Amino acid sequence: MSKAKRELWSWIRAVAIAILIALLVRHFIFSNYIVRGESMMPTLQDGNRLIVNKIGYSVGTPHRFDVIVFHATKTDDYVKRIIGLPGDTISYKSDQLYVNGKAVDEPYLQKYKGALPKGQQLTENFSLKSKTGEIRVPKGELWVMGDNRENSEDSRYFGFINEKSVVGKVSVRYWPFNEWSVMQTGVIH
Repeated sequence: MSKAKRELWSWIRAVAIAILIALLVRHFIFSNYIVRGESMMPTLQDGNRLIVNKIGYSVGTPHRFDVIVFHATKTDDYVKRIIGLPGDTISYKSDQLYVNGKAVDEPYLQKYKGALPKGQQLTENFSLKSKTGEIRVPKGELWVMGDNRENSEDSRYFGFINEKSVVGKVSVRYWPFNEWSVMQTGVIH
């Protein structure tokens, strides 16, 4: 085989291997998602493009306030924030989140809360028992909510989600490019 043919064959092999690696990474490790709707505003906007880490929960566990993508139906995936983990009690009183009876801050909601007329609540009062009949988040389940509490179809409407339905944790918002950011502990940096 001539030197030119060997070099061409070497390039073809290198490109084929690169494509195979890219497909494996995309299928098993990271995935691309587009936000549809306004349920995660102001954190995420309609049309934002995200990179989702698909293996993080294979080796670790979900954390409160992680922003995740999960299979909501056979055809639809949703992006929401984890509020309740297995064993947690969850309630809202006077626009304050209580987890296991303790008040918990939600800094990602300050933009919305600051824009509300005085005395108006962003999140209505509720408890898990009033929404689901359960006192605690069951084992293997999560309680998720959108940041745009007034315009989010979330666990308040469809109940708990199974941990096995979670595709992965949102790691990066890469589009629009001027809003490129990394998601850490549920907060965009």
